[in-house]
Amino acid sequence: MASFYLASFCIMVLSFSVTFASGNSVPNKSKETCINDATIVLSFGLYQKSCPEAEPIIYSWVERTVSQDSRMAASLLRLHFHDCFVNASPIFLFPFYLNTVVYFMLNNTPYVKAFQGCDASVLLDDTPNFTGEKTVAPNLNSLRGFEVIDSIKADLELACPQTVSCADILAIAARDSVVLSGGWGWEVQMGRKDSLTASRKAANNNIPGPNSNVATLVSNFQNLGFSLQDMVTLSGAHTIGRARCSTFSSRLNGGSNSDMNLDFLQSLQQLCSVSDTNTTLANLDDMTPSTFDNQYYVNLLSGKGLLVSDQVLATGDDNTREIVQTYVDDPSAFFEDFKNSMLKMGSLAPPTGTTGEIRVNCRVVNQFNS
Repeated sequence: MASFYLASFCIMVLSFSVTFASGNSVPNKSKETCINDATIVLSFGLYQKSCPEAEPIIYSWVERTVSQDSRMAASLLRLHFHDCFVNASPIFLFPFYLNTVVYFMLNNTPYVKAFQGCDASVLLDDTPNFTGEKTVAPNLNSLRGFEVIDSIKADLELACPQTVSCADILAIAARDSVVLSGGWGWEVQMGRKDSLTASRKAANNNIPGPNSNVATLVSNFQNLGFSLQDMVTLSGAHTIGRARCSTFSSRLNGGSNSDMNLDFLQSLQQLCSVSDTNTTLANLDDMTPSTFDNQYYVNLLSGKGLLVSDQVLATGDDNTREIVQTYVDDPSAFFEDFKNSMLKMGSLAPPTGTTGEIRVNCRVVNQFNS
């Protein structure tokens, strides 16, 4: 098998301004990643010439969907999170099926998943010969919104075939979901390619669980290059959305609930006692569940964090509690930091060169799209 060497990253910064769905024009930066003599550039406004309809099409679909189901904003935001958080080391993977081997041989390319991160790997469907990320523990019966991405992709393929990647769709839809829920917008860096495979192991290992303590959360985030503040900031995405009773059952059964607001605990016990805990949903923010604001952090200081991984930010570590307090006191600080952390997350290890493509159908790699 051919050898694969990972070259150094190089970063190029350009400055210009683009405004879309944010209300403010911000300085632009392009991130150029050079790997193995192949280059991909993440930049703002990438599709202004090649597909000017791209962002309006995505925004229109997200707006339509969220107006019908406000929970979908959190679901689309979560898809982007769970896509980007799957990061793996450069390793050669065992071929899943003969056609894949033939494809890479014909293209003189080793079968390698050199990078993951924001590559739309989470969108790949399982096949008889391949099992992707959709059925791993953090995603099974949890992630939703795949049909929305399908609809967006179908319209984009009509408007500008094989131009806008599925990974970029996820990143833009996440931003639009925040905007349509009342949060601040940001300019999305674009130019990602879609992966040719997925990693169940990385999905299981990298995505933080709902019962994580601060040390585990810090480890998960630091492994991807995030700071403590990034971790607390990105956790604020739980200001919208819902969670199954089964994900916080330890809080209801006497464990990890000493720091819970008693009235809040009793309301959850009542909610989750009347039906199947695998289907019953509770709001992550019981005060403003469909509004992207700083109420999530207010809730934490009141002992009303739904998940263990939420509440520990206020009660499990003095440093994280200090950041929580900052966001309670200054909502604009949260919005600004969230924008910056989302941009940081969105630039995680995009596929480049021959390790990625622009899928025609987000659920399947192009070689098998027939």
